[in-house]
Parts: sequence; C-alpha cells; structure tokens
Amino acid sequence: MNADTTGPHVVVAGGGIAGLAAAHRLATAGHRVTLLEADDRLGGKLRAGEIAGAPVDLGAESLLARRPEAVALARTVGLGDRLQAPATTTASVWSRGTLTPMPKGHVMGVPGDGRAVEGLLSEEGVRRIGLDRELPPTEIGDDIAIGAYVSERMGHEVVDRLVEPLLGGVYAGDAYRISMKAAVPALFEAARRHPTLTAAVHAVQQAGAAVPADAAGAATGLGGSVFLGVEGGVGTLPAAVADAILAAGGEILTRTRVTALRRTGPAGWEVVAGDRVLTADAVVLATPAGPAAALLADHAPAASAELAAIEYASMALITLAFRRADLPGPAGPDLPALPGSGFLVPPVDGHTIKASTFSSQKWRWVADGAPDLFVLRTSVGRHGEEEQVHREDTDLVAASLKDLAAATGLAARPVATTVTRWTGGLPQYPVGHLARVARLREAVAALPGLRVAGAAYDGVGIPACIASAHRAADEITAEFGDEIIATSKRTDPGAGHSS
Repeated sequence: MNADTTGPHVVVAGGGIAGLAAAHRLATAGHRVTLLEADDRLGGKLRAGEIAGAPVDLGAESLLARRPEAVALARTVGLGDRLQAPATTTASVWSRGTLTPMPKGHVMGVPGDGRAVEGLLSEEGVRRIGLDRELPPTEIGDDIAIGAYVSERMGHEVVDRLVEPLLGGVYAGDAYRISMKAAVPALFEAARRHPTLTAAVHAVQQAGAAVPADAAGAATGLGGSVFLGVEGGVGTLPAAVADAILAAGGEILTRTRVTALRRTGPAGWEVVAGDRVLTADAVVLATPAGPAAALLADHAPAASAELAAIEYASMALITLAFRRADLPGPAGPDLPALPGSGFLVPPVDGHTIKASTFSSQKWRWVADGAPDLFVLRTSVGRHGEEEQVHREDTDLVAASLKDLAAATGLAARPVATTVTRWTGGLPQYPVGHLARVARLREAVAALPGLRVAGAAYDGVGIPACIASAHRAADEITAEFGDEIIATSKRTDPGAGHSS
C-alpha cells in the first residue's frame, strides 16, 4: 500500500471468505483496505488441494446458486467460466443398513406427503406423518427448534431419518436444538401462517415453483442448478478474490493475528497485530465468534458476551483415492463405482461417518483431473462429538472404510488418504440465535467505524457469509458517507501492496 496515502483506512480482521468479500467490496469501492489473517493462508474453510495427483476440495465444495452472492463474486473475480454444475445430484440415505434414494418433495427433509418417504421410513413412521392434518395448530412463538416442531407434528422418525442428516450436513448440529427460524426461515414463516406443517411445506414448495430456481439460480446460466462447483475447487475462490483486492490497491498480510483494538477518539481505531499497530478509521471483524468476543470485551461488553455464548462444532473430512481398476465386479473402470453423488447417514443408527460424497462422480473436474482414480470423501463430527474429530488419522480412515464397506460393499483399499480437520469450524444456531445476533449487532453499531461479519451471524453457507460481509462493508461506507470515496480518489490505487 502507498505509504503516502492519507485517505480513510479500513482494516479487515480475518481472511476467510467473509473477510475477503468485505475487503473486496471496500477496495473496489475506492477505500484504502488492509486485510489481516492470523493463518499462513487465506480462505478459512475453503481450501483446494490434491490427493494422489487428483484435484480436490478439502473444505466446502459447492456454492448455493439460488442465492446470488457467491456466484456473483466468483464471476466478478474471473471464475465465471469455471463454474460447473454437478454431474449428478442423485443422493441416498444410508438408513437401517440400506441405501435408499433421497426422497423428493420435501423441504429440508420435511415431507409434504407421507408417500414421499415410503421405503425410507417405517409404515408407522409414514402413518404418523399423516396425523399432522388432524392435530390442532402448534404455538410457534418467536422461534422453535425444528426437530421439536417437526417431531410434534409428524413424529420423531422423520426427524431422525431425514431432517437430522440433512441439517447435520450443514450445521453438524442437533436438529432438536437448531433454530427453525434461522435454519429454514421460509418454512418457519409458512408454519406461522398455516394450521398444519403439511400445509406449510406445500406453501413453500408452491412459492419455489412460482419462481423457478429463483432469480439467482436463473442467473447462473447453468440450467438453474441449485448448487454449483468451481473447476479446480471452490477452494480456488479465495485466491481469486485476494488477487482482485490487491489489484484494487488493497493490502493483505497473513501470519498477522489481531490481538487488540484501541479507540483513538470518537471515530478512530488502532489495530494491534503482533508488533504492528495500524491506525484505522474503520474496522470489520470477520473472525470467528471467540476471537471477536475477546477483541470487543473492553469496547462492547454486551456484544462480547453474546459472541462468547455462540457454540461451535468441529468436523473432519477424510478424502480417499482408489484405483478404478481395483473396484470390484460391475463397478469397474468404465462404470460408476457407487450410486449417485453420495449418501447421508442418520446419527440414530450409530455409525461414525455422517455423510459421503463421491467426488469423481459429482464433479467432472475431479474425474477429468485423475481419470484412473476414484475419489470420494467422508465427513465425521457433530456438535458435542469432539472426540471423534481428534482420533488418529489412521483410525478415521479405518472407520470410514468400515462404514463405506457396510453401506456400499466397497472393499478396495485406497492408494492415498488425507484427513482435514476443521476444529471449531461450524457455529451452532440454536433457538434464539437470530435474536442474539440482533442484540450484538445493535451493541456493535453503537461504536463508530466497527462492524462484524462471518458465519456466526446470518448463515454458515458461502453466500450467507458473503452477504454478511457486504452488509458490514456497505454500513461502513454509509457511515463515512462521501468522505472515504472522495479522499480515496486522491490516492494512487496502483501503488505497491503486500500479499
């Protein structure tokens, strides 16, 4: 960054996708920006890698295309021609020892009709769903746990066998604790307007049908796919965003942990990062809740307390590469080794893995990058299961192979394995989460030039994280009005910058 620059300066703490998106938004709007990341790499839970020469994602692998933020950012930073729809979206549920195709006609696992889940649920479970129409309306109030509400209306089996594994794949949490208002807001609002859950599901489905793939999905130009990947991995997005920040004159420093914030008057900050002290006119905290709570303890104790109360779950991804030639019988080199894109696992069955993705079948770029290999990954870890995540790598691989063999009959031995742990990676959204976020944001907003962003607030998905980043950046811009833009235009945006 140009040492002679005198314009207002925004420091972004945290180099995950939220911090990168905030810095990009600010830098391309003409602000002076410095992004600080404690780790030696950018991207947070987005990470591209390889196994046995095959390109893979070692973190988040897809973008929800029905929201515009992630797809738009990917296009803006030059990845538009690499967006790729899944080659298959046919998934299964491994329930009671059998792989059953994922039912259609549900909203986050909540069916609109018991017939949709025949074969996955018992006859009693299917019958229980039908009783929803005969029950009096449930008092929902300001929020309710989705598992508690759905089990009351349709029985525990639909929660345990379908809602739980679907939500577990997103939050690694407990459906009986997860906020319906935060996790499935459309269904929550519909349930408040309709006397039965069945009617609410139908209302959500009809609303979705009225806007095919909605505006964002239609805008992808990729067949309205619900999810999109990136050729080479979603993990390549952070580097592309970082390059765009640098091109706009921003500065990026890794291995630079923010350890303290100090006020420098009514509307200024000092950001302490190691032996550096940066003067800033505004700060965006895009760190996880714990570090943000520590940084705000002296300045916004109410917000700090709310942040400190946010719990996190840890998870591990076990990536396995097999020789296609080693796959048995009809699942040979020229035929799909396993059915569809993968499967989910209900925790009620007591298995170690909670899901498996058949990467070589789901993503063409994985198959094309290593045609002689079959790559898949499993995931392990839910809220309250830290001991699972911290098992030895060899134990996690062995447990994954055992469950894969039981679910699919796969008996081949992998030629390479990689275990990636995301310790404290997924914030939990219990009942009342959105009210907590509203309170802490109100407390933070009382401090001029300070905002928060990231997965702890409005959603754990990539588009939601980007949206929270854009909100923080736009509020900073609005707070400073034309001053930042006018002053920034007097600087040289092409001046030197760090990476």
